[in-house]
Amino acid sequence: MRVLPNERAPSSEAVSTPLSDSRNELPPVIRRAEVVAFALVALLIICVVAVLYVARAFFLPVVAAFVVGTMLSPAANFLERRRLPRSVAAVLIVAAVGAITTFMVGLISSPLMEWSNRLPELGSILKERLHVFDRLLVLWQELQGMVGGSDPLTSFQMPKFDWVQPALEFLSPTFTEFMLFFATLILFIASWRDLRRALIMTFAGHAERLRMLRILNEIEEHLGGYLLTVTMINVGVGIATGIVCAVTGMPNPAGLGALAATLNYLPIIGPVAMFVILSAVGIVAFPTITAGLIAPLAFVGITFIEGHFVTPTIIGRRLSLNALAVLLALAFWTWLWGPVGGFLSSPLLIVGLILKDHLMPVDTPQLPPD
Repeated sequence: MRVLPNERAPSSEAVSTPLSDSRNELPPVIRRAEVVAFALVALLIICVVAVLYVARAFFLPVVAAFVVGTMLSPAANFLERRRLPRSVAAVLIVAAVGAITTFMVGLISSPLMEWSNRLPELGSILKERLHVFDRLLVLWQELQGMVGGSDPLTSFQMPKFDWVQPALEFLSPTFTEFMLFFATLILFIASWRDLRRALIMTFAGHAERLRMLRILNEIEEHLGGYLLTVTMINVGVGIATGIVCAVTGMPNPAGLGALAATLNYLPIIGPVAMFVILSAVGIVAFPTITAGLIAPLAFVGITFIEGHFVTPTIIGRRLSLNALAVLLALAFWTWLWGPVGGFLSSPLLIVGLILKDHLMPVDTPQLPPD
């Protein structure tokens, strides 16, 4: 039979429907290269953390000097604009910081040494004052015995204080670390402009240099503002605590106020430690527990106002920090470098957030309309 030109012969290609490419509908598959890259980054982080922990005697004073020097750079810039050589300004600033630190340590060390020498006596007094909680301890011991726990204690025992001196020796830096910190701090402040220029000129492209300049300016601005703001807030907390201690009749209110201002540099941990110290001092110093807890409860009110109203209002306008990120950074750096690491946790978190914003910019996702 003859097939006309306009007619199309039936074929399997004409009637069959091509299969759709379903590869796009498959779930994403993790490639081997991505797993290897992730593993290498994880190993690098573990190695860096291990080096920072093992060589803390070197890295702790150096990193602390870099962070504190960046915080104090605006003050050096101010003195330099007043026609004072930057090296002289660096020495004056470090001397002023050392004098203030010595003054604070002098206020704190006198009562601290007195209390540390009387720890066994104060422990027995504290044990005697806490006899009102003996019934609760007995109920707790009976509950432990009912649930099959460990053998209940026959009597309440105060913790031993043999760990105090070794802990202080472990946490306090050595003389060499102090010297390394102050020498690095002076040289860092004096040569900060040259270091900035060297970091910026390391990059070849104009866009990269401009980005580095913005990063350094933002780090210097935020850290300088953070130090000034937090210092003023902590001084206010220390003054208010000292006034409360003086009004309530606590011993050595000036030392307790200075200790409150110093411990407040440690987020979360500092106020909790100060509350415990005030409670112990109050219970020992006053004949009744109620009278001894007046100053600690007033301190709780002060820290509540400072933590929920003053600090978020002032610092939140400069740089918002997530509470969970602050807690994790505090726990990590305190574990790694002790109390100094806790002091550096928030500044290092600020630096990390600034680097993330500039080096890994991500478009903020928008919620769909209702």
